[in-house]
Amino acid sequence: MARTTLGSVFLAAALCHSYSAFALPEGEGRETVETVCAACHGVNLIERSSGYTHEEWDFLIATMIDLSGAPERQAEILGYLAEHFPPSDNRAATPVDGPLSIQFEEWVVPTLGQRSRDPVEAPDGSIWWVGQWLDILGRIDPETGEMEEIELPSGARPHSVNIGPDGAAWYTGNRNATMGRFDPQTGEISEYPMPDEAARDPHTAEFAENGILWFTLQQSNMIGRLDPETGEVELATSPREGSRPYGVKIASDGMVWVACNGANCLLRVDPESMEVSEITLPEAGTTVRRLDIDADGIIWWVNSGLGRLGRYDPDSGDIQEWDSPSGPGSHPYAIAMFDGAVWYNESGVRPDMLVRFEPEAETFQSWPIPSGEVYAGILRHMRTTLDGEALLIHQSGTNHIGRVTVEDRDPK
Repeated sequence: MARTTLGSVFLAAALCHSYSAFALPEGEGRETVETVCAACHGVNLIERSSGYTHEEWDFLIATMIDLSGAPERQAEILGYLAEHFPPSDNRAATPVDGPLSIQFEEWVVPTLGQRSRDPVEAPDGSIWWVGQWLDILGRIDPETGEMEEIELPSGARPHSVNIGPDGAAWYTGNRNATMGRFDPQTGEISEYPMPDEAARDPHTAEFAENGILWFTLQQSNMIGRLDPETGEVELATSPREGSRPYGVKIASDGMVWVACNGANCLLRVDPESMEVSEITLPEAGTTVRRLDIDADGIIWWVNSGLGRLGRYDPDSGDIQEWDSPSGPGSHPYAIAMFDGAVWYNESGVRPDMLVRFEPEAETFQSWPIPSGEVYAGILRHMRTTLDGEALLIHQSGTNHIGRVTVEDRDPK
């Protein structure tokens, strides 16, 4: 099993350990924490955590880096973190009880520190993911737990992955301005570069029924489409400056819907002309990470900026919103229609909460998302399995891929 070890982080630490270093309190072990932890992430994430016991810090760190070869440094880090960042109610979530029971099944990916994310199921039942920070594409056999990792082109920084009608794994090259295709039969990787140098960051993608792959480019403020048959890539720019197209879904009529992570809007893209129309949402503080579409064509979206769940009816233009249980700072992130309800997560609180909203009763229920023995990490995208019987999630900060099922669920 590949691991991220202490020795492999020192060069990165030398380049970035000052990142947010001033935030840590004085004490024995501070410099070691700055060196080791900031090699992969800002130490501000430690401050923003809910804190852990010595044993919990030990478990949590083991999901990120293997320190077994440096026991003295490991003890120094654990002692410092347990003393200065014990369990607290920092950014505490507001859980909501309810009638449903769910089960979490988890896998820790082989290479630590990769920020595994965006799991998706293939027709053979395997689950694919990408490791954004380490240019990894991965596959799990959920029946056996066996995992395989594929090395992608250096610098691709894959942000998401989809399984195409051809059975290939298509990923978004977020840092090298490409869409990529991995053929699981041959092991061949093909790259499709963006035709415009201003299109630099493919982000999230979705296949339409006709096989066209639609994708967003957040910082480039664009939406793209790729024809797998020809390899042609076409781009359209959002009419709203700074809208930051993020999540994308395809409606049953073929219309492409896009979330605006930088503005109070949704975008609708005509699949033939690529004309982009803006639907302005009510409040200026609204930002939308992701959206999904229910069986009636209703657009459900997370108001990440204001801590709400939103509903938009394309036929009537009606817009409704509900406050998320953990409040304005809950930062709803991922969203999916599952089990006849709307599921999303509250990423701005600790623990990260998985929330279920029942549209007819307008009621909420929520559960903390585990990373093994602790609650840590963030869920950034989720999708259902192909049969609709389970929800695929992740905790990117702790390199966990997960599957959620509802107990005593009636098959549909």
